Formats: sequence, structure tokens, C-alpha cells
Amino acid sequence: MDRSIHTPEGVRDVFSEECRKKRTLQRKIEKVFQVYGYQEIETPTFEFFDVFGREVGTTPSRELYKFFDREGNTLVLRPDFTPSIARAVSMYYTDEAFPIRLWYQGSSFVNNSSYQGRLKESTQMGVELVNEDSPMADAELLAMTVRLMLDAGFREFQVSVGHVGYFQALIKEARLTGEGVRQLRELISIKNYFGVEELLESLRLRPEQSRALAEMTQMFGGAEVLQKARTLTRNREALEAVERLEQIYEILKDYGYEKYICFDFGMLSRFQYYTGLIFQAYTYGNGESVVKGGRYDRLLNYFGKNAPAVGFCVVLQPMLDALERQKLAEPAPRTRTMLLYPDFLEKLAVGMAKEHRRDGLDVALVPFARDKVLEDYIAYGKRNQFGGIVYIQKADAVFAIDLTVSEIQPVEIKQMQGGEQA
Repeated sequence: MDRSIHTPEGVRDVFSEECRKKRTLQRKIEKVFQVYGYQEIETPTFEFFDVFGREVGTTPSRELYKFFDREGNTLVLRPDFTPSIARAVSMYYTDEAFPIRLWYQGSSFVNNSSYQGRLKESTQMGVELVNEDSPMADAELLAMTVRLMLDAGFREFQVSVGHVGYFQALIKEARLTGEGVRQLRELISIKNYFGVEELLESLRLRPEQSRALAEMTQMFGGAEVLQKARTLTRNREALEAVERLEQIYEILKDYGYEKYICFDFGMLSRFQYYTGLIFQAYTYGNGESVVKGGRYDRLLNYFGKNAPAVGFCVVLQPMLDALERQKLAEPAPRTRTMLLYPDFLEKLAVGMAKEHRRDGLDVALVPFARDKVLEDYIAYGKRNQFGGIVYIQKADAVFAIDLTVSEIQPVEIKQMQGGEQA
């Protein structure tokens, strides 16, 4: 393989029509962030290793891209934006006690197994709401998730909502630690009811404790799931988690978004920094979640700021793939114009392009080569997503060709110099 022209495994080029569609989707998502009052932040592509260390509870070390600087410091390409934002907030908003609303976009890097079929570099956009621990804050992020899914073009989707506090309260009551918790978390996450039962039998828990944990694999659906969760335990902390979800759901009714919400108590993230609400958005045609997030009230403590926070990220490629499969992706607008001219009319072409660009039009100057014909440039324009061609044949003969229609009809335009059209 010629490595000089191929990309490494797990990364890819995005260009032409796909790139335009991606930018269009990014602008729609950015608009949602802005109308909810969030301001943009940029963090470095790489950070010190400690920002993503084991204590933070983020991506496992074996999946990080690690390297060294000249001073011998271990650096990491960010695998996840949330710890980076937490570090930045702790540094620049140390004394701020009022809500901080931030949004971001950029690439994240995870050196996962090639067998997983996932890209190792992914474009993400997301928000973080810091210094706010109310149910209203949680509901706001869920409402934003619904809004951006609707604005992206989806009509059939669901936002699965859970609360890690329920699971944590049950394992604390059962006094489970270490490998037992890890195995249980994994089995519940994949909804393996019989695997959970078998594991719990070996752990010798009380019957009511085993039943509550085993039932978590079956606890997904509408608001009735909240009532079921209440009947399975008398654990105070677990019931507080259920009550929190009930409060959030009532607020989502005020938004009018309750029909997009379902509950899933078996949803347990691999990120250990989540402390409360956890959620993911799914749509058909894609097995991966396109939005994922949750509450992390202790993460900022690691960086020196005691502040609650909640956030989510949008993973662009799965969302774009889902839009394509559902035939919902809007064709990227073809706004570019090719201004085609013979070399002896270069001065006229430059002046015309200058006027059109001043009017806000996207114009690319293309000289007409002597060994080419007009059909060559029409084919070139279609291949490269031009919307049309302005062809200066002679100083007094200018033609417009619309490339967006199947039948191309050249139309003569007179007195087009200086941006004036007749």
C-alpha cells in the first residue's frame, strides 16, 4: 500500500458533497445551541495525560493516543471533550457562581479496535451547563436534544433517559465492589437478564436486592417504568433518583417533548464520571446513538472547582449516516458560480467577478483552455457542485448556464459588465 496517498485505519477524508452536507448540519446544530443561550469555547486538540487519567473516569488508557513533548511530558489527543471543558472552566471561571453555558465543536480521537467498525477520529459538537444542579437544567439539555433532532430533519427518534444513581444506590446497598460491579454493569448494559441472574446467584445477595438489579435489564419504556422502579426498592437514594426523573419528565411536558422520551434504567455509560441523569438519542437506520450525555457533579472537583454540571455531545457521522439512510439529508445548496472566460478577456472577467463577490456571490474564475470545449466545463461544473456557469464568450456576448436542471438552456445576458444585468 502506498502510504503517501492513503489515510491510516480509522480516519477518512470528507470532501465535495458530503463535506457540504456536514457543514449544513453543523450550522443547524450550532443554531440550536445559540438560541438556548450558549457561548462557544475552544479547547486544545491535545492535553496533559492527567486530564484524561483513570481518576477522571473517562476513556481507558489503552484507547488513548499518547505521545511526548520535548520536556518529556505525556500528552494525549483528546478522546472526550467533557474533561477538557471541565479543566477550562475550573481555570477561567474559578469564582463564577452563576450558570455557565458553553458549546464546542471539534475532533475527538479514540484508538479503538478496528473490529468495532468505528472511526478513530470523530467530529463532535456539544454543550456543557455548569453551576446548575436543578431538574430544570437536566430538562433543558433533553429539550435541546429533541430540538436539534427535529431541526436536523428527523421525525422518528427517541431519547432514552436513565439515572446512574439508581444503579449506584443498589450496588452500594448490596456492598458490591470491584470486578463484581464491572461485570454487573456490563451485563445490565447489554440487557442480559439471565447473565445478571447467574452472576447475582454467585454473589449471594438478599432476594429483594437480586430482583431489583436483575429487573434493571427489563426496565425500559414509557413513564410507567418510573412507577415500576419505585416498587422494586425501598432504598432512599434509589428512590430519589426516580423522583428526579419524574421531575424532569414533568418539565419536558411543558416543552411539549414528552412523546420523544423513554426511560431506560439499564443504560449505564462507560464513562465513570456521570453521577445522575444519563441519556442517549437514537433513530432508526443506525445502531449507534447520535447524541449522548449526562450529569457529572463531581468531575470539576478533580480540577479544583466544586461545581455541578450536565452536558451532551452530538456525534456527526452517525447522524449524517442516519439522515442519508432515511433519505432526509437535504441536498447541499449549490451556490458557487463558475465564471468562464477566454484569456484575452481576463480583465473583463476579473472586474465582473469583483462586482459579483461584492454582492455576496460565490464566484470561481476559470480560464477557457484552447484544447477544451464548453461541454468539458459543464461536466467539470457538475462534478464539483457548481450551481451554474457564467460564460464570457465575447465582450458583448455573455451566457448563463444553469447546472441544476437536467436540460441545460444557455441564456444570453447583455450588459453584464459591472454587475448589471439586463
